[in-house]
Parts: sequence; C-alpha cells; structure tokens
Amino acid sequence: MTVKNKIIYQIYPKSYLDTTGNGIGDIRGIISKLDYLADLGIDMIWLNPIYPSPQRDNGYDISDYVAIDPMFGTMDEFELMIAEGKKRGISFMLDMVLNHVSTEHVWFQKALAGDKYYQDFFFIQETPTDWVSKFGGSAWAPFGDTGKYYLHLFDVTQADLNWRNENVRQALFDVVNFWREKGVHGFRFDVINLIGKDAILKSNPENEGKAEYTDKPLTHEYLQMMNQASFGQDTDAITVGEMSSTTIDNCILYSQPNRHELSMTFNFHHLKVDYANGQKWTKSPFDFQALKTLFHTWGEQMSDGNGWNALFWNNHDQPRAINRFVDFKNFRIKGATMLAASIHLSRGTPYIYMGEEIGMVDPDFQSIADYVDIESKNAYQALLDKGYTAEAAFEIIQIKSRDNARTPMQWDTTENAGFSKGTPWLSVGNHKEINVEQDKDGEIFQFYKKLIALRKSDTLISQGNYKAAYQDSEHIYAFIREDEGRKLLVVNNFSNQVVDFNLMADFKHHQILVNNYTDYTENSLQPYQSIAFLCD
Repeated sequence: MTVKNKIIYQIYPKSYLDTTGNGIGDIRGIISKLDYLADLGIDMIWLNPIYPSPQRDNGYDISDYVAIDPMFGTMDEFELMIAEGKKRGISFMLDMVLNHVSTEHVWFQKALAGDKYYQDFFFIQETPTDWVSKFGGSAWAPFGDTGKYYLHLFDVTQADLNWRNENVRQALFDVVNFWREKGVHGFRFDVINLIGKDAILKSNPENEGKAEYTDKPLTHEYLQMMNQASFGQDTDAITVGEMSSTTIDNCILYSQPNRHELSMTFNFHHLKVDYANGQKWTKSPFDFQALKTLFHTWGEQMSDGNGWNALFWNNHDQPRAINRFVDFKNFRIKGATMLAASIHLSRGTPYIYMGEEIGMVDPDFQSIADYVDIESKNAYQALLDKGYTAEAAFEIIQIKSRDNARTPMQWDTTENAGFSKGTPWLSVGNHKEINVEQDKDGEIFQFYKKLIALRKSDTLISQGNYKAAYQDSEHIYAFIREDEGRKLLVVNNFSNQVVDFNLMADFKHHQILVNNYTDYTENSLQPYQSIAFLCD
C-alpha cells in the first residue's frame, strides 16, 4: 500500500461521541460515525490511546498495552469497529507509546518488588544525570527505597523503557503484533526518536540534556528491527513516527522506503512560530516568514532526499490552527479552506483532526475553571507567580491550551452539541454556529472532499516533487509540484488583504485545478485565497 495517496483522520476518542451518557466518548460512538467519515473520503482513522491507563498523561501513560480501557468500551466493540471500518474501506491507526510505560504497569511493579529481570526493563542507576523532564524538574525519580533512581523523560509516572534490552524489544514487538492480529494496519509511534539511548547515560547541561537521547543512531537500528519483526510483514501497513526535537536529515532516514523504518514522520517546528522567544505560554502573532521557511525547507529537502512528511495543522495537543493563523472572526470559511489546500496539495500524507473539516474553532471559555488540562492549569499558576495579572495570564491560556482541540466534536445544535446526553467531561465550544448537521453540505466540508478526491485521482498531487515558489512574498506561501512533465503551482494568501502577484511565465497557459473562491482576478489574490494552476 502506498501512503502517498492516503488521507488520515485523527480522532480524540474521549471527545468524539458518547453513547452511554457518562460524558466520555467511546468506541460505539466512533462506529456510529463511520458513514460520515466514509463520505468525507478518508482512508484511515488514527485513535489516541484507548488502553488502560491511570490517565496522568491523557492515556499516554499505559498500564496495559493489550487491552481496552473500559472507559472506551470492550475488546469486542473494538473488533466490531475494525470490521465495520473495513466494510467502508477505512482502517485504523493505533497510538503506540513504546518509549515509556506507566509505573502502574506490571513490568514496573515487578521491578519495584525486586525482580531483577524486570529491573533491566528500565534505566535504574545510583546517580541521576542532569537531564530535565519534558514536564519540568529532574528526569529522574527515586526507585522505591533502594537509594537508586529511574529515568522518566516525561511524567514521574512514566518510566522510560530500556530498548537496549532484547527482552524489552521483543515484548514491544509482541504488542505491535497483537494489534496486527486484531486487524490493525496503522501505527503511530509516540516520541519514538528517543528510544536509542546510550549504554552509559551522561550528563549534558546543553538544552536540558536532549542531545544525549534524541535521534541517536541506534534508534534507526531499533526501528529496522521492529519493522522486520512486525508491521513490515504487512503490505498494507502505514506507520508514522512522532519525532521530538528532530532534524530533517534524520527524518529522511526514518522515512526513506528502502531503509525499512517508517512510512513517514511528524515534526512540530511549524507549530512553534507563534511562541515568543521559543516559549509556548506567551501571546504573540505568528511569524509568517518563519512558517513559510520551515515549510519550504522541509518540503524541498524531504523531497530531494526521498523522505516523506506527515502534513498537519491540528492535533490533540495544539490549539486550532484557524485561530492561530487566520483572521477567523472575519474569514473563517476562506481561512479554513486555504489552510486545507496549503497542505493537501503539498508533498506528504495529510492528516485531518476531528472538526477541522467543518472549521471548528477554539472554545470561548470564560474562566480557568472551564479547563481540565493539567498543563494549562499549571501554566496559569506559573504565569501568576511570574507577576502576570489574572486577566493577562488567562488570555494566554485561552490561546495556547491543549483543551482548545479537545472540546467535544460538534454534531448539532442541541445542548451538548450532540456529543452526549450526560455532562461532557469538557465543556463544548460554539456548536450553535458550527456543527456537522448544518455544515456537512457547506463550503469547508465539500472543499475537503474535493481535495481528498484529487489526491486519490492525480499522481501529480500524491507523488510529485516539491519546489518553493514566491519565497520573497510578504503574504504568499506557494510551491510547485512536478511529476512526469506536469506542473502544479499552488498559491496561498495567508493574509486578510488583497495581494497582488505576477503569475510565473510557465503557468501563463493554465487551467485552474483548485480555487476556494468562485472566481480569479488575474495576478491578484483575495483574502485567504488558495488557487492551484495546472500546466500539463
């Protein structure tokens, strides 16, 4: 199976559809909406973790890799979902969190009880390094009352697994194969570029120690081993690695087909262009030139190196892109369609995050009490401690909180947006204005359908190379796709103003393949206009 003409749709299960009335989305809710997703045209659904978990990190702290958390349903319901998806040409991608495991997992519990075999599953040593946890503080915590410490690059309840141990690798490969036997063809590997740690872990004060464990050469060997032992045996497999603080050179290696590692890679550099001085919890306009440069650099170099990008604007950890990059109060529909075209016509596999296809926006929460995300609550307190006023601190939370993306899917105008008959675990957004019931036949959803159909039908879009265009423009992000003599120029206006440009000579004789407006004024782009000129 080629990944190049596929479209993947991400569901945050907790927020998609609740069928039990307990306020939490579930597997049966997903099953009930498969026809909706088939109509959209997607090929695969990526689910955030649905395994048993203490939920210290929204399910990314797994206590059992081979079971379904009762919160979401049963294994029988999971198998039904796989079967029902297959009937509609939709397969599933599971989140594999293989860098670390919950300290409630039996492996860690046995290690804590003194089992030497399982102690070798983790990084336990007498003296901690100076590494900083991604969640703040030391990356080491006391290992029981032994006087030793265990490594946790994330939460203190997420112990890093020692991939150098062959028994660990085999146990994790068995996990992947367990789900393959259930009919799963897709795997998203969480922070997978952190698994290749050295035999001796050394302190490094630079960049909180990241260089000591990120993108190490051993990671590539481990991925090749896992590929050969599991998903690489499946011709229909689609895999993506979430890469933390990664580089283009490494992502080319991770995703080159002939290296037999992964199908593609996620990176997050483009979603930090509205971080003032690189700090998330700040209020700052986005840097369009930085965004454009990142897209061009990754687009061209991955193209030249035969790597493959996962393309996305939104996910469960990010505020909605339409709020970040568009004057959404005045141009929500045109802005949403422009953002869609800017990645769906590019080189890579596009991901759609639930609600994106109807132009959902961040909720207009009025109080810190409306937020559930612990990261947001901690950040709010930290901002107050730095001297911010309550109003200023709250404004930052409003624009940067992960809960912006986690509000329930907006199905209709009823009290809880059609998400639940009970009290939703997180308040709903502005569902009276934006919802599937009234927007499914609308401009945004229909535009997504067209983009998806084009990727499936035209190899220029699915396989063509990538070249930057109009790099000096103040407001235009543009690129050229080329395949077997055919060329497509995609021009996106990232501003709320009319922008003039000179159409390249190569495209004077063109047909317009895509346009999110009904017309085109020569050498002029309307606010948030996206237009694709085809030259055969």
